[in-house]
Amino acid sequence: MHSLADLRAGRLAGARHLRLAEGLTGFPPEIFALADSLEILDLSGNRLSSLPDDLPRLHRLRILFCSDNPFEVLPAVLGRCPQLEMVGFKANRIHTLPAEALPPRLRWLILTDNRLSALPPEIGRCTRLQKLMLAGNQLTALPRELADCSALELLRISANRLDALPEWLLALPRLAWLAFAGNPFSESWATEGDTAVGALPWAALSVRQVLGQGASGHIHEAVLEAPDGARRVALKLFKGAVTSDGLPSSEIRAWLRAGRHPALIPVIGRVDGHPEGVEGLLMPLMEPSFRSLAGPPDFETCTRDVYPAGTCFSPEEALAIARGIASAAAHLHGRGVNHGDLYAHNLLYGGDASIRLGDFGAASCYPAGGHSLAEALQRIEVRAFGCLVEELLAYQGAFADPGKILPRLEAVRDACLSEVCGERPLFAALMGMLEV
Repeated sequence: MHSLADLRAGRLAGARHLRLAEGLTGFPPEIFALADSLEILDLSGNRLSSLPDDLPRLHRLRILFCSDNPFEVLPAVLGRCPQLEMVGFKANRIHTLPAEALPPRLRWLILTDNRLSALPPEIGRCTRLQKLMLAGNQLTALPRELADCSALELLRISANRLDALPEWLLALPRLAWLAFAGNPFSESWATEGDTAVGALPWAALSVRQVLGQGASGHIHEAVLEAPDGARRVALKLFKGAVTSDGLPSSEIRAWLRAGRHPALIPVIGRVDGHPEGVEGLLMPLMEPSFRSLAGPPDFETCTRDVYPAGTCFSPEEALAIARGIASAAAHLHGRGVNHGDLYAHNLLYGGDASIRLGDFGAASCYPAGGHSLAEALQRIEVRAFGCLVEELLAYQGAFADPGKILPRLEAVRDACLSEVCGERPLFAALMGMLEV
C-alpha cells in the first residue's frame, strides 16, 4: 500500500505499480506525474464515482482496479486508454456498461457483484478478451455478439437472472472454464441428483488454525469429537457473499452432488448449529505432503497457471496425474457436475503421483445423461483438461521415456484443445487414451 503523502512528495517517482486506499472521493491529479512509468493502478476501497477525462495521459497503464467504490456507470474514458488490458470494478453499484468504456486491447474484465442488467452488443468487438467475470449481477440475457469473442477462455455468469444458457455460448472455440450456477434456468437442475450427507453439530468441533482461504471462505484445521474417538478434519466456513465465481450455496450443492472418487476431496458432512448461522463443510484433513500443483494465473498469464520454479514431472508422473483427473472429471460429469475451474491450482499433489481435485466454487449442476447439453458442457471442461495436460508436458525434464508416454499425452492434448468443440473426445474416451 502506498500513501498519498508519499505521492505528493515525489517519493514514488518512476513507480510502475501504485495502490491508494485512503477514502478518496476524487482522483488525485498527482498520479499523472507517473505517466511515463505507471502500468498498474489500484484505487480499490475508496469512495470514487468517476475518473478524469484525461485518464489516457497515463499512456502506459495496462491494469486498473477500482473495486469497492460507488461507481454506478463504468467510465467511458476507459475506452480511450490505449494500453489498458485488465479492468476490475468488483463490488460497485454499476448498472450501465457503455460501449465506449471497452478498451481496444481488453483481455480481462471483472464486473462481479454489481447491478448490470445488460451488456452492450459492442462487446463482440473485444476480440482479445480472454476472461469475463460477471457473477452476481442482474443479467437477463447475453448479447449474441459475445460469440464473436473467439479468444474468450473463462466466463463467470453465475448468480444472475438468465432464463437460458445460449447454445452459441457452448460453441465458443476456446472456452474452457465456465460457471453458470444460481440462475433461474439452472436452479431446477441444481436440486436433481443431490447426495445426502449427515449434519454434524458445531458443538462437536474444536476449531484450530486457518489452513488457507479462497474466494468463498476459509479452511481451518479442526478436531471432530465422535463416539468412536476424536479425529482431525478440515473445516470450510463459507463467507455467504457473492464471490468471483458465484454463490457459496451453489458450491455446497455441487460438492455434495459430486459424491466420492479417489481423486476428489470428499465431504464428510455439513456443519449444523454454527452460532452465527455460517454454512460449513467438513472434509478429511490432507496429509502435509500434499501441496497445490501450481499457483493461480497472474496478470501476465491471464488464464494459465503459474508453476513454482524448478517444477519438473517425469512422464510417469504426468500420466498418473492426467489419468487421475480424467477419471475424476468423468465421475463428476456422470453425476451432472461441471467443475468450472479445472486448474492445476485446484489440485493437491502428494508427490507420489497421487492427486486430489477440490474447490467447487465455480461448479455448476446440470441434468446428467447423454443429451447434447451434457456433452457440450463436458467438452468445454475437456478443453480445460487439455490445458492442464499441455502444462504437464511443458514441465518435462531430461527423463527417459521408454514407455512412449509423451506422444500419448501429446495426442490427448491436441484432441482436447481442438477449437471445434464437437471434435473433442469426452472424458470416458480420454480415459481409454490414457491407459497404459
